[in-house]
Amino acid sequence: MSGKHLGPQIVPADAVGIATAAVRIVAGEAVAVPTETVYGLAARADSPGAVAAIYAAKGRPGFNPLIVHVPDLVSAEAIAIFEDRARLLAVKFWPGPLTLVLPLREDARIAPAVTAGLPTIALRCPAHPVMRAVLDASGLPLAAPSANRSGGVSPTSAAHVAQSLAGQIAMVLDGGDCPAGLESTIVALRADGSWQQLRPGPVTHEDLVDLLGGEAESDLARGIEAPGQLASHYAPGKPLRLDASAAHADEFLIGFGAIEGHFNLSASSDLAEAAARLYAALHQAAAAPQPRIAVAGLPQTGLGAAINDRLRRAAA
Repeated sequence: MSGKHLGPQIVPADAVGIATAAVRIVAGEAVAVPTETVYGLAARADSPGAVAAIYAAKGRPGFNPLIVHVPDLVSAEAIAIFEDRARLLAVKFWPGPLTLVLPLREDARIAPAVTAGLPTIALRCPAHPVMRAVLDASGLPLAAPSANRSGGVSPTSAAHVAQSLAGQIAMVLDGGDCPAGLESTIVALRADGSWQQLRPGPVTHEDLVDLLGGEAESDLARGIEAPGQLASHYAPGKPLRLDASAAHADEFLIGFGAIEGHFNLSASSDLAEAAARLYAALHQAAAAPQPRIAVAGLPQTGLGAAINDRLRRAAA
């Protein structure tokens, strides 16, 4: 479907909405769909035109590859080459917020733009019942980056999507707020037996080390292999100050724990709650009258590592 849209229609994620979304996707359109992490802009991964619609709607650079969502391990193995470690991770964490970067099969029916010309592909099996229903109804692997303009704050509600992509897409499937609130953890498994975490997320570094052993040193020469690796990302459009203990007069303060602020990520210092509320806080801060944003310090361990990663990129 071509041309600009006046504004996306927000449709309840009931049986009719899911069926409508699947029909649009099969026809080559990009539709915003909830996942357990953030809302994704889903389109069929085997169609160059459909994938181009994702890049156009997001204003996304062509060198930034996309994650492909599949319903199960069998579907994933038709697209990528799995070895023992990959199966171990899939059995442990799928369906769920873990993306695996693996060698692309030569016979995989995936549009070249999905992988940005790389010999690898990023795959995830999502847990959200709405995204799973759309996968089942369409019968296709779906490329689905976050449903927002590239580089901006990721969407965790249908309203966030509608605000960010007004005029760019026709439909948002409304499944409520995303429970995890942070994009998936991304892990690359290397041919030499090593592995690297390319993006922290809900599956923690400690979880991965427990299963895989120590991580290899980062190889910056590889360049961008997966989403979320750009230095500046998740930007709210205002200067952002980290590790704040109080707000300056011109700042909107995002608090945590005892630091209350204008929006508290979690008064009980619960990192899972903070992760789920992070992007809602950044959206609210972006719309606030204060020209600057300050964020209270959060622990660097466990899920805190992923939250701090997003905040550092938002401040870049």
